[in-house]
Amino acid sequence: MNDFQASLQANYEEMVAWRRYLHQNPELSFHEYRTAEFVANHLQSWDIEVRKNVGGNGIVGLLRGSSEGPTVALRADMDALPIQDEKNCAYSSLTKGVMHACGHDAHTSTLLGIAKVASQHRSQLKGNLVFLFQHAEEITPGGADSMIQDGALEGVDAVFGVHLWTPFPVGHVYSKAGPLMAAPDEFTIQIQGKGGHGGLPHQTIDSIYVASQLVVNLQSIVSRQIDPIEPCVVSVGSFHGGSSFNVIAETSVLNGTVRTFNAELRQDVKERLERIVHATCEMYQASYKINYKLGYPTVVNDGKEAERFFKVSTELFGAEAVHESPLIMAGEDFSYYLNRRPGCFMFVGAGNVEAGIIHPHHHPKFDIDEKSMLNAANLLLGMALDYMA
Repeated sequence: MNDFQASLQANYEEMVAWRRYLHQNPELSFHEYRTAEFVANHLQSWDIEVRKNVGGNGIVGLLRGSSEGPTVALRADMDALPIQDEKNCAYSSLTKGVMHACGHDAHTSTLLGIAKVASQHRSQLKGNLVFLFQHAEEITPGGADSMIQDGALEGVDAVFGVHLWTPFPVGHVYSKAGPLMAAPDEFTIQIQGKGGHGGLPHQTIDSIYVASQLVVNLQSIVSRQIDPIEPCVVSVGSFHGGSSFNVIAETSVLNGTVRTFNAELRQDVKERLERIVHATCEMYQASYKINYKLGYPTVVNDGKEAERFFKVSTELFGAEAVHESPLIMAGEDFSYYLNRRPGCFMFVGAGNVEAGIIHPHHHPKFDIDEKSMLNAANLLLGMALDYMA
């Protein structure tokens, strides 16, 4: 165990305490004011140079090493979700309808732990560390792009990030070269029909019926229109129409998502969806409006930095704990950093069936095995130190 690892171990309980404080005091995307101040105050107390309000509520810390070398950025996201915390524990959310249901509280606390330890050993750093505490990962347009536009990556040579992931068991780590996480797009389709009496459907244009046909027809994009070996998801997540049992609904609204890894396929699916909506509505003489929002780009890891992940994580955790990740259909705006600098995004297992930590991300009872934070800290700092070396 080297000096950095020993110090991370010594600071583990403090990292857990920070995480539990943040879990009790969550803030939604674009409203991370107290969280950002919490982060900035700690960084300044360790003599780390701090820029506030970077691209919004972002915080950038710069730790200069004692000798010349590359500059490596490490990123954590800070925002919570509009979900009511249903856990019964000492650190459940104190804010009604808001909770850290994705682990960003632990990401922030992990990176704070790294910053504290690195500041204590700055004489051993052969280069500089940049700490990116990012606002608004959970909601498009997100905080990564605006932080980059505000200079967060200036002078940075490489960038690394982790996501604690409860579907993977604690003690295990995952990543891969190339595409890792999907581009998450969103669509809203409003169907305009002609309302009327439920007993006289022939005098109406039933928007619920038309929208129902659309739900079925849109599934043919994946099942019958694109190459079956190309990963793709088209999901309708909500359907709203009607207000009474005996009234034909004049309008109905569908809201859903498209997930792809291939830029060409992404555009192709968008065009196919628009054609299906047009043809289906024309068939039944309904009109429509489509709002199709392109979300974050695909997360694509640099091949060389993915190799570094397998090397460093094997040294840290042993080969049996290191895995090539499957493709993850969730999206992440870490993709913007990887579009600008070489780097790698990695998953650190945070689930523990025996401890009852089994709930997926964005679930009201979401929690993590906090031992995963120490694993994440060792991995992130290990990647940075290996790059510097």
